Amino acid sequence: MRAALHASFGDPTSVLSAADHDLPEPGPGEVRIRTVLAPIHNHDLWTVRGKYGYKPTLPAIGGSEGLGTIDALGQGVEGLKIGQRVAAASVHGTWAEAFIAPERMVIPMPDSISDEIAAQLIAMPLSALMLLEFLKVERGQWIVQNTANGAVGKSLAMLAKARGVNVVNLVRRDDGVAELEAMGIPHVVSTASDGWQDAVRDLLGEALAAAAVDSIGGTASGELLGLLGEGGTLVSFGSMTGEPMQIPSGDVIFKQATVKGFWGSKVSQAMAVDDKKRLVGELLKRAAAGELQLPVQAVFSLDDIGDAAAASLASGRTGKVLLRP
Repeated sequence: MRAALHASFGDPTSVLSAADHDLPEPGPGEVRIRTVLAPIHNHDLWTVRGKYGYKPTLPAIGGSEGLGTIDALGQGVEGLKIGQRVAAASVHGTWAEAFIAPERMVIPMPDSISDEIAAQLIAMPLSALMLLEFLKVERGQWIVQNTANGAVGKSLAMLAKARGVNVVNLVRRDDGVAELEAMGIPHVVSTASDGWQDAVRDLLGEALAAAAVDSIGGTASGELLGLLGEGGTLVSFGSMTGEPMQIPSGDVIFKQATVKGFWGSKVSQAMAVDDKKRLVGELLKRAAAGELQLPVQAVFSLDDIGDAAAASLASGRTGKVLLRP
């Protein structure tokens, strides 16, 4: 089969290339999925750099989520069948014509959900939904998040809205405001505009935010902390700048704030099976109803993996970059 591999860690645009690779065989409790579409996530690119929480053995096939049809069943697999259209996330090697997934990670996809949405429905939206529950916000309360025009940010905004939770969505460029508003996402504020913090406080009201989600780090962390109300929670979801969080101790002390880290993989592992099924069921329902939009920027072939990685890394991207074998 063809696959997008890297034999060393480094810049994804240069170390990734398409090559022939042995077709994998499913072991007990596993299935093999013939790939239709696979997304490129930021954490996939950090994995290729060798700077993520998971470090694969080299040479490695990239990718952690994909949509396709089952074409082989391992011993003991029940409830799934050959030819079934499914998606899987938190797996390895999806940037290929076929990949292996444990039976428990495989989710059948209804025909009412398009390939483009189904291919990216689990990893980022499920992380957003788990994050929403992790924050323990109640209906009518406020969340503030930065990088709101990212995949998780958009999903969090839409899923929170559907649950009656208010979100202030911060973007770093003025044209990002129109981008989110066109998707029906309200309360969008550009941090490139003068007085943006005052504009956010006007939206939040006197109580300010119950929780904030930081995906940037550096001074942005302290800016979010300043928008939290008494007893609020600041969650570190990522570090786009690569800088340590810069947090004023006074805000932590006098607001009695809590600072937590969130890694979807760890939260998912600790989550009860019934809770995960409930959240996945909600994602499927909202995607089918059009309440969850997952735009696509471009679709590339595996042979163009370098260009695909560059497109995924480009600033101003408005949707997910997908690979089609």
